[in-house]
Amino acid sequence: MAHAIFFPDPVPYAKGLRIQLALHQARLNGLIPDTVMFLQHRPVITLGRRGRTQHLLMNEVSLQQQGIDLFESSRGGDVTYHGPGQVVMYPIMRLSRQGRGSHSYLHQLEEISIRTCARYGVEAWRREGKSGAWTAAGKIAAIGFKLQRWVTLHGTSFNVEAGLHGFDLIVPCGLAGEPVASLRKLTGEACPTVAEVAQTMADQFEEVCGRRLTRVDYEEAMEIEGWKLPIE
Repeated sequence: MAHAIFFPDPVPYAKGLRIQLALHQARLNGLIPDTVMFLQHRPVITLGRRGRTQHLLMNEVSLQQQGIDLFESSRGGDVTYHGPGQVVMYPIMRLSRQGRGSHSYLHQLEEISIRTCARYGVEAWRREGKSGAWTAAGKIAAIGFKLQRWVTLHGTSFNVEAGLHGFDLIVPCGLAGEPVASLRKLTGEACPTVAEVAQTMADQFEEVCGRRLTRVDYEEAMEIEGWKLPIE
């Protein structure tokens, strides 16, 4: 049985990374089962391993003046933005070496976002040569992950609300001229809450990845026996 941890309030990127790395090490050591974090971040721009600073449209000092952090990340991909109004899903999951490498895992993450869109009546699809999930209004989900000893890090961000203005300060994923979509933009007043979308993504994770999730909030997770992790 895997665990899903839901965070009630937006999490600073640095804290989220500390938690993720602690869970990842515990999973590598066989101390915990597969675990998926569902959260929102406080405003932050991250540069992946292929990130280019020329895809930032504002320098770090100016970003900080707007309350936006800047981090270099070990995930794959280029530059992206995270903030309130977006569900971020971080699976810390052991993959099988046979038939389920990085390409298969990327396909699974894309499928979770595509099925989440379908749950709310929105058609989404893949684009050849590009990662993520795309809609008629633009890219709705970005993906960047890392595999270390076949245990995953980082994951997917899915745009729910329309007020993700940080995307205006970057060239998202290094794709000039490509619009960024949100579920709110596509569904209007019928748009579900961020918390509802997080639960839907957990449902789709179970189906796509074949792992049943025991769902707990962050405080409950820290009470699970054996999870004495250095994450604060």
